[in-house]
Order: sequence, then C-alpha cells, then structure tokens
Amino acid sequence: MLSFFSRLMFWKSPSPQVAVVRLSGIIAASGSPVRRGLSFESVEAPLKKAFSMGGIKAVALVINSPGGSPVQSQLISQYIRQLSKKHDVPVLGFCEDVAASGGYWIAAACDEIYASSLSVIGSIGVVSAGFGFPRAIEKLGIERRVYTSGLSKSMLDPFKDEKSEDVSHLKQLQTEIHDNFIAHVKTRRGSRLKADDELLFNGKFWTGETALALGLVDGLGTMRDILETRFGDKLKLATVSQKKGLLSSFGSSASVQLTRGGISSDGLVDDLSSKIYELHHWQRFGL
Repeated sequence: MLSFFSRLMFWKSPSPQVAVVRLSGIIAASGSPVRRGLSFESVEAPLKKAFSMGGIKAVALVINSPGGSPVQSQLISQYIRQLSKKHDVPVLGFCEDVAASGGYWIAAACDEIYASSLSVIGSIGVVSAGFGFPRAIEKLGIERRVYTSGLSKSMLDPFKDEKSEDVSHLKQLQTEIHDNFIAHVKTRRGSRLKADDELLFNGKFWTGETALALGLVDGLGTMRDILETRFGDKLKLATVSQKKGLLSSFGSSASVQLTRGGISSDGLVDDLSSKIYELHHWQRFGL
C-alpha cells in the first residue's frame, strides 16, 4: 500500500531546491539615468518571491555590480536580511565579474560569499567625481549668474571656484557613508576578516583569490559546483526573474519615441548618456 501511494506522489520531487536571483548592473535609484541598473524597487518583488518559495534549502544571489548608490545598496541589503530572518532561509552570494563598492555591500548581506578566482572584489570606500569649468566660461566671455537663499546652496558649483569649506563638508559626508559601509562589513563578516582596517577599507579592490585570503569571501568556485557539493547532484535551481513589460523585447522604452512627425531623437540621446554613465562605472575595474 505504501508503495502504491509513493507512486501516486511521483510529482513531488524529493530533490533539494535552491532559489536563484540575479542582481546585475549599476546600483541606482529608479528614475535615474541608469536604465538597466539595480534599485530596491526593481529587486523587491523577485527577492520576496524567492524567499517565499516553499521547501527551499537556500536563496542564491548571483551578484555582478561595480556599485553605485549607497542608499539603494543599504536598502537592498537590509531587505535581504529581513527576508532571510523571516523565512529562516540562508543566503549564499556568488560574485561574477565584479562585486565592488555597493556590489560588495550587497554581497556582505549574504551569509556566505563565493567568487571566481578572477572576480573583482572590494572597493570598500566612497568616491565623488566631477569637473570644474570656471576658467573655461571666463575665456568664452560667459557670465555665471546664480541666486540662492542660503549661503551654501550652490556649493561645489562646477562653474565657480572651489571653496575649501565646501570640500570639507563633502569629505565629512563621505566619511559618514564610509563608516556605515565599514560597520556593515564588520557586522556581517566578523572574525572571518583576516586583515587590518587600513588594508581592507582603503578603497582597494582585489581578485577573488586575494579576497579569499583577506576574508572578504568564503570560497572560490562556480555556483553549480558549490551548491551541488552542499546539497547533492540532484539539486534543482529555481531562477526568479523580474517581470518584463510588453515593450522590453524592443529595448529601453525610452530609446525610441514615436511622434506624429516620426521618431524623436530625445530617447536615443538619453539612452546613449545612460550607456556612457554605465561604461564609466565598469571601466573603473578594467571591464
């Protein structure tokens, strides 16, 4: 009789299952110039779905990001920890090409981190970059007119001479963000960190092999190999993806705009700007 009921339940697979969510791209708030980036809004639904799957052994996050917004990085990380605690499901992070800056912030939210020996890992720091043009507009005979209520409202204006007090204020903001980043990594990695603060948190980045020696990751290898070693070769992976809109197959919805007169170039310019912005982030790590 038991054998008969076992045959009736053949559809219930005894194989262990792991939910997989891919987190790839520049980290930026929704509505920013980055069109294919990561934000809390874009990953909230797939993360919630992954952790809500019944009977899973773990959630695997495939991370490939050079960083971006510290706020979005923090929001995503906090949500990962919240879901892991709520559903009592461990989180395993798998770094691909890059898990740097905000990308590593998210990776540190995982219970364990794995990478390729050649992955780029780290960049635990804060950077602000821009240009100054005060001499340029002077040579062109352009007069800059800015009116503010509040002495510091126009601080760091690229068309005005840089002020030391403005730079000091910016550096204070960077220090506060950096301190939060460091605290997050220390809380999540704890005694697994194997180097002093001056080395780990100075903004440098390393290969996965060196990151392993420093304690920033827990092991090297591919997601499939590591998961099968842990859960067996009958493991089943359930990939959870973001829902795509009807126009997603044609690329960014803003890349081409149909008008009565034909096709507008505004969307194409925006899309080009977005790609240049993204390329800048990736090129910092030689990619």
